[in-house]
Amino acid sequence: MNTEYGITVIIPTFNEENNIASIIHAVNSSFSKSGISGEILVVDDESRDETIEIVRNISRKCGNVRIIVRHEDHGLSQSVVEGFKQANSELFLVIDADFSHPPELIPRFYEEIKKGHEVVVGSRYIRGGGIRQWPLKRRVLSLGATGLGRILFPEVTDPVSGFFAVKKEVVERAPLKPRGYKILMEILGKGRWDSISEVPFTFSDRKGGESKLSLKIILEYIEQVLNITKYSIDVRDNSVWNEWKRLSRFCFVGLSGIAVNMGALYLLTEYSGFYFLTASAVAIELSIINNFIWNDIWTFKPPENLSPHRESRFHRFLSFQCVSIASLLINMGILYSLTDFLGVYYMISNFIGILVVFFWNYFVNRNLTWKLQPFDRGCEEISPEDFN
Repeated sequence: MNTEYGITVIIPTFNEENNIASIIHAVNSSFSKSGISGEILVVDDESRDETIEIVRNISRKCGNVRIIVRHEDHGLSQSVVEGFKQANSELFLVIDADFSHPPELIPRFYEEIKKGHEVVVGSRYIRGGGIRQWPLKRRVLSLGATGLGRILFPEVTDPVSGFFAVKKEVVERAPLKPRGYKILMEILGKGRWDSISEVPFTFSDRKGGESKLSLKIILEYIEQVLNITKYSIDVRDNSVWNEWKRLSRFCFVGLSGIAVNMGALYLLTEYSGFYFLTASAVAIELSIINNFIWNDIWTFKPPENLSPHRESRFHRFLSFQCVSIASLLINMGILYSLTDFLGVYYMISNFIGILVVFFWNYFVNRNLTWKLQPFDRGCEEISPEDFN
């Protein structure tokens, strides 16, 4: 196979006659301006319009443009995986045909890979990124999908992005099970990678053609999350498994904190003669200290491949203390609001509050108190306009 190209840009298509010629021209222009030797691989799902013929006409004039027409098992993710198999380079970049992803950022992705990162993700949710011309419904769905994805990959701000670059070695032997539109999730969950970077970009709504979001795609995404979770449990040697392990430890430490709280409250009240509210305040603080110590030395102890925590233990404790106090207020607020305003049985309200506070505690402490640093966000401060 010819591997003279430095990068293969994979463009999955279905009925993109309004955009395909323009996006190919834009990608080639990006290659030319940056001096990158790249190929463009269009992977089409038997478009019913003129997409296929347009690409074939272009390929006769441009030697670096190819098209693959898939006749079965249609789907965006399936097309991307087929592109991985057919690419003539060791580096792949996936981009939409509708200009939702700015092709002028291709050199930035290429540069990040050359720095040593194995995966580069275009993110809408870091500084410099954003979304334009999206209705409220799509924004809500996107945030929900992103939030669900971040349960598996907390350090990646946009794990459902369709704009990303990846080295061939990451996906070459990965048991990918492509479905729906979120192939990046499969790669992050099943591929073999250590270093990842994010590039901010502003997502723009389609310039032509028709959006393909549907209920089926949403259900496929939920199925995908469950499949990745199952895979992580079976393999037990990837980032998802490590995250679930941290979450389980955090839960176990929380249970030990409850034991400390109840035990201290009983001893201080029954044997030391403390007023029960005073004893409760002391017991709460003792449980916070207990939880901090165990989380600091066990739950969030940095693995060998991650950087040590930057803040001192004292600063981590202050941060954990503040998060714990905020959690108490959130729990009380949920209990009061659901019970007094919505008439929910107080035990159910309290249970809901405990669940909300548990995940609040975990994710805030995970990303603030004990922030792990498995990858470089060096390009986070760069705006997409810098590459225009």
